[in-house]
Amino acid sequence: MAAPTTPTTRKKKLGSYPTLLVVFSITLALVVIGLFGLLLVHAQKLSEVVRENLEVQVYLDRELPETELLRLQQDLGQLPYVAEREGKRQIRFVSKEEGARQLLQSTGEDFRQFLGDNPLRDAYVLKIKPEYTDTMHLRQLERSVAAQRGVFEVQYPQDLFTSINNNLTRVSLVLLGFAAVLVLVVVILINNTIKLALFSQRFLIRSMQLVGATPLFIQQPFLRRATWQGLASGVLAALLLVALLQYAYLEVEPLRLLRDDFRLALLLLGVVGLGVVIGFFSSARAVHKYLKMSLDDLY
Repeated sequence: MAAPTTPTTRKKKLGSYPTLLVVFSITLALVVIGLFGLLLVHAQKLSEVVRENLEVQVYLDRELPETELLRLQQDLGQLPYVAEREGKRQIRFVSKEEGARQLLQSTGEDFRQFLGDNPLRDAYVLKIKPEYTDTMHLRQLERSVAAQRGVFEVQYPQDLFTSINNNLTRVSLVLLGFAAVLVLVVVILINNTIKLALFSQRFLIRSMQLVGATPLFIQQPFLRRATWQGLASGVLAALLLVALLQYAYLEVEPLRLLRDDFRLALLLLGVVGLGVVIGFFSSARAVHKYLKMSLDDLY
């Protein structure tokens, strides 16, 4: 008579718990914070673009010779306030004739016909570095430029500069506040996800303690597994963010103007690093908690 067969039992391995669910949960949390990070990166770039397009008009004395115009352009180009793009200082010369044409295009009326003369002045238009668009630096710029020989007057829309700076500062503070809250929420979500995943391992941890295993020996497989899960989740989240960003660039073409590859690379590295760090410390905290629990609390 054949011996009755017994169902095979699966041996539980130390540090083994559902991987896909944990990776999926951590990836979703990292994607959420990554999306908000993309918003911050593009908002910062928008702030810089707005500030870079603010201009200061430097009106010149009348009938300056060509040599004086060239000398003045060189002197203005040496000021630290003037923006630079592709190795060139952002200084543009606007003659009084060109100024008259621009005024004619904007108003539709030729004031030279009834004035009999062109009262405008030649001018240099300066684009200012974003970090120098606050009120204090603009006043320093005004004093420095006005002291140059051949300069008649320095003008810039002070109220517009102040309004833009104030609004951008308020928006940045609000976004940073939301980012801080979101990071806290994501950390809590990932921590709870790993804690729940380790809940099924609490009796195995106690069994290892009873046979004399050290806390470090027990923690190692959990920490190693959680670190790899955090790394995998971070990489997946980064790939998803890149795919979503490329799709956004295809759908909204002007959004490419706000692209900043350096900040985007830092953000993606931060997402991956955040997944690894939170996974490691959340696992360490959860295992330490179960190591300290009494048998009654484990049940």
